[in-house]
Amino acid sequence: MRSSRRVCHLLLALAWTALGLAAPVWAQDLTEYRLKAAFLYNFAAFTEWPAEVGSTLNLCIYGADPFGAEAEPLVGKKVGERSVSLLRKAQGDSLKGCQMVFIANAASGQLPRVLEALRGQAVLTVADAPGAMQQGVMLNMALTQGRISFESNLVAARGARLSLSSKLLRLATEVLQ
Repeated sequence: MRSSRRVCHLLLALAWTALGLAAPVWAQDLTEYRLKAAFLYNFAAFTEWPAEVGSTLNLCIYGADPFGAEAEPLVGKKVGERSVSLLRKAQGDSLKGCQMVFIANAASGQLPRVLEALRGQAVLTVADAPGAMQQGVMLNMALTQGRISFESNLVAARGARLSLSSKLLRLATEVLQ
């Protein structure tokens, strides 16, 4: 079991390294949400953002924050010419000013309302809840046998005027076109 986990981490590291996504995903002691934070950064890096987004990418974590301190290293990181900032939003808070929204699994019951509020805005939506992609989330992560995977909803991304890189989409387990 421990050996297969090492192999999974190594394969993930090789995949990210092959894409030039230098994230330290090969370390054995990485938690699920540290890995998911690295995925969030790479999702942002492999998204083409409209000019209106400006110089800051506000990553908003909506609902009960599963990341804790694991998301803090993202603050100040560069995505092209933009810097990442981190905002935590309680359920019911406005998502105005967010360019990326991670909808926590605990808030998945609010998913239709959140997606409706963001409709047409250049906001990348990400979740880690079963069925979230089918409901309209652009990128949905899952943890299966110690490995993080994701699926993508290109229809939703296009509706938000966002373009996801083909390099990113090649790693998705499913792409809704």
